[in-house]
Amino acid sequence: MMMRNFRQLAPLALVLCGLLCASLKIQAQTPNAEPGEIPSGPYRIAGRVVNSKGGSPLARTRVTIADAKIRENIQYVVTADDGRFEFHVPAGKFALQGAKRGFITAAYNQHDQFSTAIVTGADVDAANLTLRLAPNAVLSGRVLDESGEPVRNAQITVYRENRFSGISQVSRYRSATTDDQGRYEVATLDEGTYFVSAKATPWYAVHAPSASGDATPPPSQVDPTLDVAYSVTFYGDTTDTDSASPIPVRGGDRLEADIHLTPAPALHLLFRFAENSQVAFPQLQRPSFDGVEDVEGNIQGVSPGVYELTGIAAGRYMVRMPDSNGQLREPSSVNLTSSQELDGSSGNSTSKVKVTIEGTGSSTTGVPPQLQLGLRDNKGKVIRSEVDTKGEANFADVIPGKYDVLAGLQNQVFSVQRISWEGGGVSGRSLTIPAGASVSISVSLLGGSATVEGFAKRNGKGVDGAMVVLIPKDPEANHDRFRRDQTDLDGSFSLYNVSPGSYTVIAIENGWDLDWAKPAVLANYGRHGQSLVIRAQTKGTIRLPEPIAAE
Repeated sequence: MMMRNFRQLAPLALVLCGLLCASLKIQAQTPNAEPGEIPSGPYRIAGRVVNSKGGSPLARTRVTIADAKIRENIQYVVTADDGRFEFHVPAGKFALQGAKRGFITAAYNQHDQFSTAIVTGADVDAANLTLRLAPNAVLSGRVLDESGEPVRNAQITVYRENRFSGISQVSRYRSATTDDQGRYEVATLDEGTYFVSAKATPWYAVHAPSASGDATPPPSQVDPTLDVAYSVTFYGDTTDTDSASPIPVRGGDRLEADIHLTPAPALHLLFRFAENSQVAFPQLQRPSFDGVEDVEGNIQGVSPGVYELTGIAAGRYMVRMPDSNGQLREPSSVNLTSSQELDGSSGNSTSKVKVTIEGTGSSTTGVPPQLQLGLRDNKGKVIRSEVDTKGEANFADVIPGKYDVLAGLQNQVFSVQRISWEGGGVSGRSLTIPAGASVSISVSLLGGSATVEGFAKRNGKGVDGAMVVLIPKDPEANHDRFRRDQTDLDGSFSLYNVSPGSYTVIAIENGWDLDWAKPAVLANYGRHGQSLVIRAQTKGTIRLPEPIAAE
């Protein structure tokens, strides 16, 4: 079961519980049904809330249930000293969530944005549940300079590994700043794998401008030992993301990750502007795991039309130079090992792209309000634009390259049915943007109109907590047609917004750490899946005739 709507209810439930707990007479196990009403019924949802680290019961934990069909209808109780909770409800499906100070709020058997719904009225045991909450995890440490002294005001970035897109990716997650003792702390981390980096400037650093305009600082003005910079350094005391030490975090962990900074000679990078050209500064970015991050330095004028960037250490950067109109060109990968003049002609010009929506496959006329289009590059980065009332979306500063076209609303995903571009490079649902062009394309979209329901079973019994994946035909060209869910207590699942096409449905019991979108993984599990064809104009719910065999 997807948790999106239930998560939206959680803050409201928290406020209501706060009001309840303010009373001196807290009645544990007394259900509350604000703001919606879940009627009482003959079925029990009951069990214990325990600490996932050791299994001890958790008293005074707020346990909330929400009707899977009408998410506004909730009830909650506060657990007794033995951690037990109990609800009396009619037949149905209910999301179950626990929250306690000092622990990570979690749903039943939660995996990222998915969880297992509790099913009543079926032949399953919903009265002996164990809801596990992990204690808050804390990552802390110190940033120290070359003398072992604390570095204050260092910028700390925490990265986390995730598989939301079906492959392992590492992206920015949290940030912090060191105090006067060089310490930082990042609290309430979910379980997972993390990395951490520190960025700082030596307090004593001095960067005098180059007097001659040849990127060589005058030795008489600055002691070379002061003209230094720190490279961004990762835990493991490395400046290379490939060598950064991963930090596995589990519930209740109190981890220390110290980082030691080492100064290196600061670069002096010159760049020039032609007479009568628009002044725009180059942009430096540093590759960082599966993305890039902007690099800050000191820019100052050296002579008319000549500027200098200082305060950064040697390393590999992505450099975007401005053209004569002040527009940044595409990035060029440059290994800057010494002070030098940046090549003002490097990189192709970026492009402008206008996308016109020809249709959405909907029975209603026009384009849905707030429809968003996206262009996704080969690293997964997406640039977005909202479709206007004329059915057009405009993208500026598009770097030349290959892009997938994406479309969707807040609660609905569209698939790209066709891309039309006269004389352009279109391959299936992807397009290749040339340099320095104004591109106009037309796109036909197909909204997901079907819901696929079924069961995952083993030996005739429903398997709860399994990952269900809907794999489209030619998956690498149809990544936007993947759908996922987690099986509920009776093994049931629902896949929403499914577009017409050919698919295979698979269920993997322990698949949450798999790179589920990789071809090798799909090939391994896909041959045991169930084939499914959704015809054009199919709407409503499609129920699979046979259960999926959970692997």
